[in-house]
Amino acid sequence: MQTIQSKINTKSAQYQENYAEMLKLVEKLNVHHEESRFQGKPEHIEKARKKGKLLARERIELLLDKDSPFLELLPLAGMENKGGFGAGGTNVAGIGIVSGKLCMINSNVGTRKGGSVDYATTFKALRIGKITEENRLPSINLVESGGANLQDQAKIFNYGGETFRQITQRSKMGLTTISVVFGNATAGGAYVPGMSDYAIFQKQAAKVFLAGPPLVKMATNEEATDEELGGAEMHSRISGVSDYLAEDEYDGIRLAREIMEFVADPQPNFIPTEIKEPLYDTEELLGVVPADVRKSFDVRELIMRIADGSEFSEFKPEYGSSLVTGWMKIHGYKVGVLANNGVIFSESANKGAHFIQLANKNNIPLIFIHNTTGYMVGKAYEEGGIIKNGAKLINAVSNSEVPHISLMIGSSYGAGNYGMNGRSYHPRFLFAYPNSKIGVMGSEQMAGVMEIIQRASAESSGREYDEKQAEMLKMMLIGEAEKKASAWHSTSELWDDGVIDPRETRNYLGFSLAVVNNHKIKGADGFGVFRM
Repeated sequence: MQTIQSKINTKSAQYQENYAEMLKLVEKLNVHHEESRFQGKPEHIEKARKKGKLLARERIELLLDKDSPFLELLPLAGMENKGGFGAGGTNVAGIGIVSGKLCMINSNVGTRKGGSVDYATTFKALRIGKITEENRLPSINLVESGGANLQDQAKIFNYGGETFRQITQRSKMGLTTISVVFGNATAGGAYVPGMSDYAIFQKQAAKVFLAGPPLVKMATNEEATDEELGGAEMHSRISGVSDYLAEDEYDGIRLAREIMEFVADPQPNFIPTEIKEPLYDTEELLGVVPADVRKSFDVRELIMRIADGSEFSEFKPEYGSSLVTGWMKIHGYKVGVLANNGVIFSESANKGAHFIQLANKNNIPLIFIHNTTGYMVGKAYEEGGIIKNGAKLINAVSNSEVPHISLMIGSSYGAGNYGMNGRSYHPRFLFAYPNSKIGVMGSEQMAGVMEIIQRASAESSGREYDEKQAEMLKMMLIGEAEKKASAWHSTSELWDDGVIDPRETRNYLGFSLAVVNNHKIKGADGFGVFRM
């Protein structure tokens, strides 16, 4: 493949300004990530330590193979939810290697609100379940949870049951779930080990029951202890809910690793044998990608800093130039790329639809790199069929069956978000840069549209248009729209799977490609390739 050459001057004022602005956003991201690693108040952690307990992240470290990477997912979910449990909720979830196999790992943070499940944690668990199923991963639950947060129960009850359904459906698909219970697994939480293929209970620590002693007393007037109702030894020797009785936490983790050794091996689509580093330093991405999404840049400058050997075989480079398409490798994995270089014109949409068909015919995963204000508008473009041509791209995205990974590096507005495989089009993974914006349109455009409508309304009703009040309302609208369009709001609402440091792009995409290549890839059947 052709090596592409950078035109960026890393000593220029523009590069230095971009670098400084993006670095500030990355520093803010690091602060949020540190907040998400909060595992409880000191007194709660001390209490757990006295009982010989490990923390949620320590359990993950012990479970993983030595030197295994860990792709943490949705670490900032619920970050901005008022009344919620904070960034990441009460579970730590991600993908790592256990006994030589890629596994989804979900660890309850029992020292944070007792591991109770709030609104954001519920939806985080559902998204994790979906990723597990789509990528055909075995999963391991490290359980210590008080069940649903009662203050949120009215909002989460109808959704919480879906997590149990997901476990049983994955079991039908041959995707093993192992649960290791280190403490409470109460009420609905009891169904997590109850539905799992394998259940490991820690002696004198696991307490698994649908109702604890107080509720049993109130409902039936029966007196019973925690151990009698749901102790590990009772479930291992009498009820049969537990398959293995672990002596302590270390033994429980050992047993989970032992079981995973005998879980069926995947049939990988491809295993790389040769990996080339890019010719350009990934550090330069901070200066290449503008922190201000209103500033344009050539997306090829990003591509050459994440592609193996900075090699990129561009498809239709002279046609539909506002969408860059082509083939490359990342960490040895073949991938097709669709990357915005501005607004989407009819030609760009047609090229993208054509390229997606080619990827499906060759069973190659696709990466969508978002930086667009949407489809082009105006009389000439409407007459030129922007709606039908835009629909072709959305149709191709919707019906493509190769794995999709989306990366938001700037704007992702309007139907451009749909055509570029936004969250509602179910990419396997979706990551965002801290500068990224998402919404119907930009905040200033939205405020401008509202101003035009308000002026027209005042004129039609014979009222005087209050310029001063209108300006105040405009500024308020811009501020609110900017906040709701930000990467922080997006990730809090689980519209992405994580905000990432741009310098880590190659590693995130490479690991994601390893996951999607863990099983055979087959593109969509049906018609041959249409030339758009």
